[in-house]
Amino acid sequence: MITILGIESSCDDTSAAVIRDGVILSNVIASQVVHERYGGVVPELASRAHQQNIIPVVHDALKQAEVSKEEISAVAFTRGPGLLGSLLVGTSFAKGFSSALNIPMIEVNHLQAHVMAHFIKEHKSDHNQPHFPFLCLLVSGGNSQIILVKSYDNMEIIGKTIDDAAGEAFDKCAKVMGLGYPGGPVVDRLAKMGDPDRFTFSKPRIDGYDYSFSGLKTSFLYFLRDELKMDSDFIEKHKNDLCASLQKTIVDILMDKLFKASEELGIKEVAVAGGVSANSGLRNAFEEYSNKYGWKIHIPKFAYTTDNAAMVAISGYYKYLEKDFATYDVAPYARVSI
Repeated sequence: MITILGIESSCDDTSAAVIRDGVILSNVIASQVVHERYGGVVPELASRAHQQNIIPVVHDALKQAEVSKEEISAVAFTRGPGLLGSLLVGTSFAKGFSSALNIPMIEVNHLQAHVMAHFIKEHKSDHNQPHFPFLCLLVSGGNSQIILVKSYDNMEIIGKTIDDAAGEAFDKCAKVMGLGYPGGPVVDRLAKMGDPDRFTFSKPRIDGYDYSFSGLKTSFLYFLRDELKMDSDFIEKHKNDLCASLQKTIVDILMDKLFKASEELGIKEVAVAGGVSANSGLRNAFEEYSNKYGWKIHIPKFAYTTDNAAMVAISGYYKYLEKDFATYDVAPYARVSI
């Protein structure tokens, strides 16, 4: 049996998970509410919270999995990209855990881990994993990418945002409307009660499979500025319709390029990953495209959409099979591509 402990600490969630032979046994996440008052993640506060959380979170993950630390085959950790101070906490813990138990240590790319979340098994007879090659739309607060996944360790970014990410567009537009942070989930909730065709916002014209969301943010901001001049209560009166129209625009932008890639590459197996994959509008769009164009789609469980250690552990499991281990001089990195 191969039992992997996964550690995730790239941003503001401290997470630990245990996977045995590809099957999830536990996935514990401690979120940090301290950042809400600042309207965004404060790196220094995040790293301090990770230091407080990591030992109890790992303890809980082992306890829920009913696995002793002596049964762990290797410890996998997020090396990057992410906040350097936060990553240092996870990396340092992994080194100490590995050294104390004399077990291998496995570094994991955070972006690849989001894609690999689709290979987590809920039970031994779970065979719903994607087949290679497939396309994966990775969308979050920091990334909007179309990835051609050729194998577990061979992924190619064929399209990416040239400025802002989709999740960032959600959050910043939500902030303009006074919806708080993080704004994406609030926009999604209000959009369900609004008319997605009530307002129209600009869509970028970018060649290839690349994305751009800065123009949409500007269009949204100027639209509200002009409307508020005529009616100071415009946002409050039209909040649901604004959210529905904004969400539809962002989802349309994402799906147009993904469909283009699918058609031109002849790939009908398509997945979505990352925090924005929890968005109901995007999930509905995947279902619609599946019905209309014959896509075989892969949509992650909500527990695997945001940052979590289960995706790190499953990445570590496949690296363990290849004996792809890290050395103790490994250092985290804040920025890196797939």
